[in-house]
Amino acid sequence: MKMNRLVSQFTKNITPQVEAELRLAQLASSNNQSSKAFFHLENAHVLGQESTYWHVKVHFLMFLWAIKNTKLSECLGQAFRLVGALTKTALGLVPKGNTGGSNISPFKTLPLRPEHARAIQAAKGI
Repeated sequence: MKMNRLVSQFTKNITPQVEAELRLAQLASSNNQSSKAFFHLENAHVLGQESTYWHVKVHFLMFLWAIKNTKLSECLGQAFRLVGALTKTALGLVPKGNTGGSNISPFKTLPLRPEHARAIQAAKGI
C-alpha cells in the first residue's frame, strides 16, 4: 500500500516537468523538427519512466512519432517497450536514465543529466 502512495505522489510531482517536455515535443513537431521532437520525448521518458502512467504514455507518443515519421524499426521498438512499460514499471524494473528510443537497449542504464537528476529527486522528495 505504501508503495502505491509513493508511486502516485511521484507521478503527481513529476507531472509538470514531463508535461513541459511533451509541450516542447509538440511544438517541435508542429514546426517540422522531428529530431528535436523526439529529443523532447526522450527527456520526458527519462523524467517519467518511474511512473507507470508517464512511462506508458511517453512510449505511446514515441510510437506515434515513429508512425508519423515512417520509422519502422522505431515503431517496432516502441511496441516492445510499451509492453515492458505496462508490465515492468510498477515492479521498479526500469533502467534509470534510459532515453527510451529503439537506438538504446531497453535494459541499459544511462547516466542522468544533472537537471533530470534534480527533477527526479525533487519529485521523490529527496
